[in-house]
Amino acid sequence: MKEKVSIFWFRRDLRWEDNVGLYNALQSDYPVIPLFIFDKHILNKLPKNDARVSFIFDELQKMRNTAQEKFASSIAMYHGYPEEVFSQLISEFSIAEVHTNRDYEPYAKKRDAKIEALLAQNGVEFHTYKDQVFFEPNEVQKQDGGMYLVYTPYMKQWKKIFEDSKLTLASSENHLNKLYKNSRLPNLSLADMDFEKSEIQVPNYQLNKNFIEDYESTRDIPSIEGTSRLSPHLRFGTVGYRKILQQAMKSKNEIFWNELIWREFYKAILYHFPETVNRSFKPKYDQIEWRNNEDEFEKWKQGKTGYPIVDAGMRQLNETGWMHNRIRMIVGSFLCKHLLIDWRWGEAYFAEKLLDYEMSSNIGGWQWIAGSGVDAAPYFRVFNPYSQTDKFDKQKKYINKWVAEINTSTYPEPMVEHKMARQRCLATYKLALKS
Repeated sequence: MKEKVSIFWFRRDLRWEDNVGLYNALQSDYPVIPLFIFDKHILNKLPKNDARVSFIFDELQKMRNTAQEKFASSIAMYHGYPEEVFSQLISEFSIAEVHTNRDYEPYAKKRDAKIEALLAQNGVEFHTYKDQVFFEPNEVQKQDGGMYLVYTPYMKQWKKIFEDSKLTLASSENHLNKLYKNSRLPNLSLADMDFEKSEIQVPNYQLNKNFIEDYESTRDIPSIEGTSRLSPHLRFGTVGYRKILQQAMKSKNEIFWNELIWREFYKAILYHFPETVNRSFKPKYDQIEWRNNEDEFEKWKQGKTGYPIVDAGMRQLNETGWMHNRIRMIVGSFLCKHLLIDWRWGEAYFAEKLLDYEMSSNIGGWQWIAGSGVDAAPYFRVFNPYSQTDKFDKQKKYINKWVAEINTSTYPEPMVEHKMARQRCLATYKLALKS
């Protein structure tokens, strides 16, 4: 007779410590098999040198080594469709329970509903937990029960509820002796999945006391390391969210706090309005007559627009998989407003390139820039790349780093004149919005 086991399914939580779902799995009556699935539904759409796949793979191998060396266990790694992987696991093991942390994106919700149904048909319990957020999409609501559609009142209510909440870490790392004793669970290589190692590395995050205290004065300057670089680590859960909140509490830096709350706000918006993946939150904005010139889009992608601050940002993205947040707004505004290219084109390119790609924040950010989103910038706000440069990169340190040919004859002329582009944008938006 097969030994009964529990499974913990890792997804956006690649760590042994302070992992709520893992902690609960380890409290079960059965040894726990750690599981990760390289999901073909997702991977089939990615380039074969995708840096995020390399990062996930490397993090899992580190975790696997820890499990093998300290607990005579491992992580079972599969490359396939989740429903097929679970069907195989059900045939190989006597599974009592499956535990996992909740994911709120549209695909994840459908995937988990399918897996829950499959497990139920086979008499297996499916338990999910809150881990990647402090408040889930339904936990911060207006008094009438509706979702906040403006950030500031959401943020104030978030903080108000947080004051009455208890912030505790899940001590999953203290119970890893309950892991299933088999150090030779299925493993993979990148080549097995037809992927190759990316040259792009995910940078370590910084979260020391001085950094957080200086955050307000440094976060908008792209030439210095004034941002935390936390975003990819939060995205894949290589750091526990509650640990970050603890640091924010100690610092009492409201700006840093607010950035974390924006993340939860956008998750809630996408959860309640999944149609915004493809459609404008404000429907009238889908009537905009975008120019969608493919040659101009290509120049924007390559960082050859003739606007140095825009080109620096796009080259940073292409070379490193990351872009400074202030610059994300500038390049996004340039695409949507100067070139009149649909925000969805820009969103898709960021989805392909960003190490920290988070669907909710990316869609929220692009719709904010385009004016079409929840609590968005007004449509007539068109970033001037020259004044943005004077304000945030006056010495051109950032530009000079990424646009080496800036003062040579090989650097292109601006592809569009700012004043004309602004007037064209306003006229196009007005036409769409008055109908």
